[in-house]
Amino acid sequence: MVFGAVALGGLTRLTESGLSMTDWHLFGKMPPLSHEEWIKEFEQYKQFPEYKMKNKSMALPEFQFIWWMEYGHRQWGRTIGACFAIPAAIFWYRGYFTPLLKKRVLLCGVLLGCQGLLGWYMVKSGLEEERFQEPSDVPRVSQYRLMSHLGAAFVLYSVFLSTAMRVAWPAASVANVTPSAASFRRWAHVTKGWVFLTAMSGALVAGLDAGLVYNSFPKMADRWIPSDLLAFSPALRNFTENPTTVQFDHRIMGTTSLVLATALGLWGRRGGRLVLSQRAHSAAAALAAAAWMQVGLGISTLVLYVPTWLASLHQCGSLVTLSAALWLCHELRYLRLVVK
Repeated sequence: MVFGAVALGGLTRLTESGLSMTDWHLFGKMPPLSHEEWIKEFEQYKQFPEYKMKNKSMALPEFQFIWWMEYGHRQWGRTIGACFAIPAAIFWYRGYFTPLLKKRVLLCGVLLGCQGLLGWYMVKSGLEEERFQEPSDVPRVSQYRLMSHLGAAFVLYSVFLSTAMRVAWPAASVANVTPSAASFRRWAHVTKGWVFLTAMSGALVAGLDAGLVYNSFPKMADRWIPSDLLAFSPALRNFTENPTTVQFDHRIMGTTSLVLATALGLWGRRGGRLVLSQRAHSAAAALAAAAWMQVGLGISTLVLYVPTWLASLHQCGSLVTLSAALWLCHELRYLRLVVK
């Protein structure tokens, strides 16, 4: 369900639907049920920057589409909360949880709550008129808050998945841990972290619509290094606010993720002194395959000028790649001590 929420959130961003609902209620609200209620909702939307600066020609049916997209995303998030909290409370009451599992359940609950608050905090940034004073400004949410919202979703997904694997699919114990296997485990964790950071750089790309500039690969407008890479001052602003730099960084980070994942996949195939379980070998191969798929989706999204369906697949691919990295690290969790 969290995976689905990330996919739905990506579609909401890609269809520019996220600012259609201009208020927020903890337990949600009923959708408009009559023409008069829809008109009232539409009039409320007209008071905010997106309509005033960008969508003045929008008709009611178009507004209804983006409103339902945002409403669906919010309600799906609330459904996740109910599907988690109700069974968790029952299992806790019946004593099904170990002390460690109780801590993880509490962590998941806190993350779920924070995710909802972060979502509204993000949307609110796109409703603040003081942020959009110039005629050339594009009303959209803060890329920093978008990255925080997506990052929290990835963390929540990671905790859920790793907890589920510990409970339902425990890692195999290893009798003899070789130095090579211990080194392999360290690089698996490095790769997992790098995949996460690459996904977060992708959030900045989405937040700045940076995928709509330099739609060529591998060069950017016939240059390896674009001329406006450091156009903003001070220079550090470029890394989070300049669409060119943000896209350039994402390309570099994605390529690095591919190299790391491929190296682990090839290393895992060698076997020999690694002494890994069969599932660990399979996880390493899955990670390499997912990384190649993800890079292919990213390049296709870029050169085809960011079609919605393909961009959504690319975002889902980042979670698939992270899932494979989490699986690999799960299978290696007992490779801690080096036996000489």
